[in-house]
Amino acid sequence: MQVSIACTEHNLKSRSSEDRLCGLRTAPPGGGCPGGGGGGVGGGGGGGLGGGGGGGGGGGGGGGGGGGQGGNGHHTSQGQTKSRVVVATRTAPHGHAHMKEAIGRHSSMKYRNLGKSGLRVSCLGLGTWVTFGSQISDEMAENLMTIAYENGVNLFDTAEVYASGRAEITLGNIIKKKGWRRSSFVVTTKIYWGGQAETERGLSRKHIIEGLRGSLSRLQLEYVDIVFANRTDVNSPMEEVVRAMTFVINQGMAMYWGTSRWSAMEIMEAYSVARQFNLIPPVCEQAEYHYFQRDKVEVQLPELYHKIGVGAMTWSPLACGLITGKYNDGVPDCSRAAMKGYQWLKERVNSEEGRRQLAKIKELHLLADRLGCTAAQLAIAWCLRSEGVSSVLLGVSNTDQLLENLGSIRVLSQLTPQTRLAPPERLKAARGVSMFPSLPHCDRLQVFLAARFSSMTPPAEWFGPPLVREIHTP
Repeated sequence: MQVSIACTEHNLKSRSSEDRLCGLRTAPPGGGCPGGGGGGVGGGGGGGLGGGGGGGGGGGGGGGGGGGQGGNGHHTSQGQTKSRVVVATRTAPHGHAHMKEAIGRHSSMKYRNLGKSGLRVSCLGLGTWVTFGSQISDEMAENLMTIAYENGVNLFDTAEVYASGRAEITLGNIIKKKGWRRSSFVVTTKIYWGGQAETERGLSRKHIIEGLRGSLSRLQLEYVDIVFANRTDVNSPMEEVVRAMTFVINQGMAMYWGTSRWSAMEIMEAYSVARQFNLIPPVCEQAEYHYFQRDKVEVQLPELYHKIGVGAMTWSPLACGLITGKYNDGVPDCSRAAMKGYQWLKERVNSEEGRRQLAKIKELHLLADRLGCTAAQLAIAWCLRSEGVSSVLLGVSNTDQLLENLGSIRVLSQLTPQTRLAPPERLKAARGVSMFPSLPHCDRLQVFLAARFSSMTPPAEWFGPPLVREIHTP
């Protein structure tokens, strides 16, 4: 018998800000689960955070392996970074009262609910774009996963299209070899580009089901925790997509489903279809988020988080490595922009807009110097402060980059509203502006839904003030 679960206003209200506050959830000792074992992030006796300081990669993929990531003068002659950041406190930082957080006993890793679902994920996840099955060896991939897991990371993200499926194979082989309890970590994959045939791509019911079966075979898993629709498909009706996602969940192939690179209106349509037909709605949106790409996560997604419980899992916190400063003097041979198939990134770095962005990054390095951290750590910690962000995906190509990026947890405790970064002009212009500029704020989503589902009555709580908040410079 199949069971479908519809998300209602009642159960969303039950997860209000006050209800979601909690105490510490300690992890059991030993290395058998995230947060266990000594030498974790912030643990005594473990390797210093940021050691080696290689250039960090973007959220979903790996960065270059060259010089110091922050480039801010804190590296010793041995190539290790001086740790001048204080240990993270056990209190949720200012601005995160809406998020449930817990800190492991032997690690400073923090855990949050995925949107307003009950799934607990580490605030930092490990992505496999570019790196697994392509840029790095399987041995390095295993080292990265081991370090991440032992330091509390319980979220591993991949996709059927990454390295033509080799990323999933590498990830699955490592999980099988390590013998970690399946209940102790979260695996996510994305479905859209599966092959060359017309029926091997898109979001038809056929490809969602067959594509996920293929991913499970490569991962050597019985199920994934989250399956994402990796962009929208104009050729597939929304009802077909939502019904197919509900089917794979009811069949035990996935626990939740989410969206990736969908617009706010498309996510609302999926939610409304789920409510109308008693199906399962999405719980999360994967979105690009960094200093130069902010409006979606800071303007659109907070409204979806509060009203329908959709959280954000963000990728590319370092803007494909741009924020690390490794492209200041050109494109290094070992960087992602120099890889085959990434000519678009090289052109972006060398473009006029890329040069303007590199000039702005120097300001971030100055602020990082004052905080005693690298620019990469500051950029990742800053992403974690945004409302509704459940996890930030890291893309690294060596252990030095991973250790440095994990150090952003310590920096997070230092950030205050005064250390937030100035928004780009396009974000300033978006403040208070409706996604449907010709309509009042209270009607901009409901008008679309009412036109498509005329029998629906808009919930009263949808009519509220704008949720966009000002971000001030120091």
